Amino acid sequence: MEADRRTAILEAAARVIARRGVRGLRVPEVAAEAGVSTALAYYHFKDRAGILHRTLEFISDRAERCTVDRPAREYDNDPHRDLERSLLLEFQDRPEVRENSIAWGELQATAVFDPELRAALAGARLIWIGELTSTLARIRPAAPAPALTESAERLTATLEGLSTRWLSGLLSTGHARELMRDAIAMELPGRPAPHHPSLFD
Repeated sequence: MEADRRTAILEAAARVIARRGVRGLRVPEVAAEAGVSTALAYYHFKDRAGILHRTLEFISDRAERCTVDRPAREYDNDPHRDLERSLLLEFQDRPEVRENSIAWGELQATAVFDPELRAALAGARLIWIGELTSTLARIRPAAPAPALTESAERLTATLEGLSTRWLSGLLSTGHARELMRDAIAMELPGRPAPHHPSLFD
């Protein structure tokens, strides 16, 4: 029950951030959105900064679920396909995916001015880059580790830039995926990423 309330508060905080931005985040509004008392929100997270940091972790975990929790398919053991899937599934016209992407972008923009949030964001990004680096190592086992990490950094930076344009309505979902596929192909010359429309069924 207590875990459910914590999750409800974090879900509410993500919705508020996606709707009003970090500056619009107020603990009483988050509590009302979650259907709990303001005192309970403070009990679980101490203060507004605590809610922000835990929401960042929550959003990061939820993003991973959105790109991993998919039906098993015959190509799931293909590392190239795993890489494509983990990046392209960031572009989905599902409300929870868009909400997550908006909230992540807002937290990232706020981190420019908030050193504490910056450190938390850097930690989440390191995990993400580490996961992509591991997948790239399965594709290019002879490549040196630093080169794989740099490739993962370029791919995540590209994804974040495309995501901002997609969320702003400057790119369609299909075009954002196409550009991301092109970026993957540039990082892995000689290994064109196969297109599987069924991935997004």
